Amino acid sequence: MDMKYLRINGKRLQQSLEDMAKIGATPDGGVQRLTLTDEDKAARDLFVRWLKEIGLEVSIDDMGNIFGRRPGIHDGLPPVMSGSHIDSQPKGGRFDGILGVMGPLEVMRTLHENNIETERPIIIVDWTNEEGSRFAPAMVASGVWAGALDKEWAYQRTDINGKRFEDELERIGYKGDMSCHKWPVHAYYEYHIEQGPILEMEGKRIGAPKGILCLHWYDIYLDGEANQVGPTPMEGRHDALCAAAEMILKVNQLPDAMGGNMVATVGEIQNYPNSRNIIPDRVHFTVDIRSWDDIHAINAWERLQNDFKTIARQRGCPIRIEETWRVEHSPFDKKLVQRVLDTAETLGYPGHYMVSGAGHDASYMNQVASTAMIFVPSIGGRSHVEVENTTWEDCEAGANVLLHCLLESAME
Repeated sequence: MDMKYLRINGKRLQQSLEDMAKIGATPDGGVQRLTLTDEDKAARDLFVRWLKEIGLEVSIDDMGNIFGRRPGIHDGLPPVMSGSHIDSQPKGGRFDGILGVMGPLEVMRTLHENNIETERPIIIVDWTNEEGSRFAPAMVASGVWAGALDKEWAYQRTDINGKRFEDELERIGYKGDMSCHKWPVHAYYEYHIEQGPILEMEGKRIGAPKGILCLHWYDIYLDGEANQVGPTPMEGRHDALCAAAEMILKVNQLPDAMGGNMVATVGEIQNYPNSRNIIPDRVHFTVDIRSWDDIHAINAWERLQNDFKTIARQRGCPIRIEETWRVEHSPFDKKLVQRVLDTAETLGYPGHYMVSGAGHDASYMNQVASTAMIFVPSIGGRSHVEVENTTWEDCEAGANVLLHCLLESAME
């Protein structure tokens, strides 16, 4: 058949996404499928079943990454890869991550039913713990696979209840026998919802990001002095939560203070003992800084640290700061990015050259192989929330772009 007329089955892709959305479904239309939970296991089991149904060779490494391999005519050539993640945020959306797994699965199904052979093998992957919501930091398993993170360090990561990553991986039966390490890869494509408003605002259906912003994560720990709220005068209190509140405002003001070109967020906070009539004596919160300019982000953090230390001293609350994670900005392969734009144009989908503000496993894959991403619009720019939505037509369009990009790379 003439490859230029080949298309994926949009209805089948929709059904796969809807079936996955039932696993960990929330009352308001989202999903809660935190990594290495029973819900994550159920989704993994279904994914593996689907891989085997089309004859893919399934392997699982000891970080829980799942690979489905379709052989090539010249099977020893470095493969083309595509994938994303099955895990979600707490009360997250139905498209984040999972579209980038179901999309390449639909591509594999399309190739299978049309008996299409490629020069190179093609591998689909589900990366473990992309979100970093249960076990910080994010993108742990792709980081280990790429050689950027230490496996034993990753195994020791704990959730808020003190459960270890490795123990939970074994509990759900997904600590595989294969060692987690990189191999030669010809090209990697990651298909994803945009998670922002740009494509919708510009009236474009396909996004081709030039790369991903740098991501810096920090954990802040403050110690105060607990006491009964009534008899304790305001003057002389060592209130850890008040100190944290001042610091959080500094985080929010940081991008303006640094002249823009960045975002800064506090997304998590724990207050102890968390009683309405006890002055807080311990607070933990997180800081997330992102920019296309690594040095700009580092300078911003230096400024913020100085502000934090001043506030801590003034409030009489000792501070401890941990650098949890730092990933440099990641410019993608120009040839592959252009291929995404050219493919979109050929298929009649308006494309847009842009930047990814969200982190993705593609950041680590970019250290190993030529990498590009394919974005489709997020309605209202909403993501990591239950109302996250993308039209089925756009899901299909993005998967068709992925199909032809994968085919072109796999025929090289």
